[in-house]
Amino acid sequence: MINSKSGGYIKGLGRGSNAILSIFMLLFSGFMIIPVILILAISLSSEDSIAKNGYRFVPAQWSTDAYSYIIKSADNITRAFGLTFVLTLIGTILSLFLISTMAYVLSNRDYSRRKVLIWFIMIPMFFSGGLAASYAVNTQFFGMKNSVLALILPEACSSWYIIVMRTYFMKNISEEVLEAARLDGASAFRLYFRFVLPMSKPILLTVGIFEAFSYWNSWYANLIYTDSAHSRLYTLQYILYNMEKNASYLTSNENVSGAIMNTVPTESLRMALASMIILPVIVVYPFFRKHFLRGLNAGVGK
Repeated sequence: MINSKSGGYIKGLGRGSNAILSIFMLLFSGFMIIPVILILAISLSSEDSIAKNGYRFVPAQWSTDAYSYIIKSADNITRAFGLTFVLTLIGTILSLFLISTMAYVLSNRDYSRRKVLIWFIMIPMFFSGGLAASYAVNTQFFGMKNSVLALILPEACSSWYIIVMRTYFMKNISEEVLEAARLDGASAFRLYFRFVLPMSKPILLTVGIFEAFSYWNSWYANLIYTDSAHSRLYTLQYILYNMEKNASYLTSNENVSGAIMNTVPTESLRMALASMIILPVIVVYPFFRKHFLRGLNAGVGK
């Protein structure tokens, strides 16, 4: 257990052991950052230097050709960025509402059908209907082909997060407080909005971060549910995926002239696209780290 009053030391360990553990964690953290630094360095390397020297932390020849190639599609990227931001915001809020309401119902020990619903929720965690079945249901039955709903609803609810949030509610929400509110005439919705949600900020933020990252990095829904005639629905990751795929095609197709092939910075472009995807996550995460860690420890017994 970490003692905050002693500068973050772990109880039961001496100063020497804590110092060694701290050094180890710093080194481990450094190893986690090294790949990100390498990706940035490669994205700023010229294609010639990569071909001659391979991947290096300090490029033999600096170049911004990869980012210039991306800027040429700035209009599409800007539109896709805005769409992805909106989808992430709406999808995360909807996901938290669906997951938390179901988890709240399942955490109610007096609900007679609680066990049956838990089985219905857990079955999809182990047995999936498959891509063909989900595609048929979403396009033929719900008619979500080439629509914004197809980019939000299929990922809006997770059985795993429902179980995790249900466990948090059962261990951390005081039943005495809820019972007192019921005696005062509070309805189920008032209990949910006035008591359950305010006492569940750590787990809500944790699940919300995971869901937001999922929507931010989503491109497969575009690949399945959106055709080329509806390119306005392309998300940022799908735009970047297409750019990388087109660059790889140009450099590998024998029918493409050498002049065109030389203008496509394939290797550095891959890393530049990866940088655009991961940097927003790296920037946002520190602001939610405290609540994120609290949420990860949510299931631990008191």
